[in-house]
Amino acid sequence: MKHPCVYMLASDHHGTLYVGVTSNLLTRVWHHRNDVTEGFTRKYGVHDLVWFESHESMAPAIQREKAIKAWRREWKIQLIEERNPRWLDLYPTLLQQARKHCIAVLPNARRAEPGRGAKSNAKAGSQRSLA
Repeated sequence: MKHPCVYMLASDHHGTLYVGVTSNLLTRVWHHRNDVTEGFTRKYGVHDLVWFESHESMAPAIQREKAIKAWRREWKIQLIEERNPRWLDLYPTLLQQARKHCIAVLPNARRAEPGRGAKSNAKAGSQRSLA
């Protein structure tokens, strides 16, 4: 099931920001948090989900993402602080809600085995729910 979302990640309170769009928020944020792919969020340690917004379809979500990316930094900070003034990482709460409702949302997200990091598990190819 697709749930288009625009989201912002931060490296810390008032830290480096990243704006993205996805059809599966928990999986995408998991990828960022576990440095599954190379890029901006891995390079700058931008892993905390501090803001997100759901949309009915991908077209308006993509349009909103592009608009927010063009905003001044101060406007992005204001958007975050309207709903998350302490810049709490929202990912653990969303993950807990997904587990509570038995939603399988994280492909390849097995708990790391001794000697194996999250990246190794992500490449394993199995789909599991953390419920």
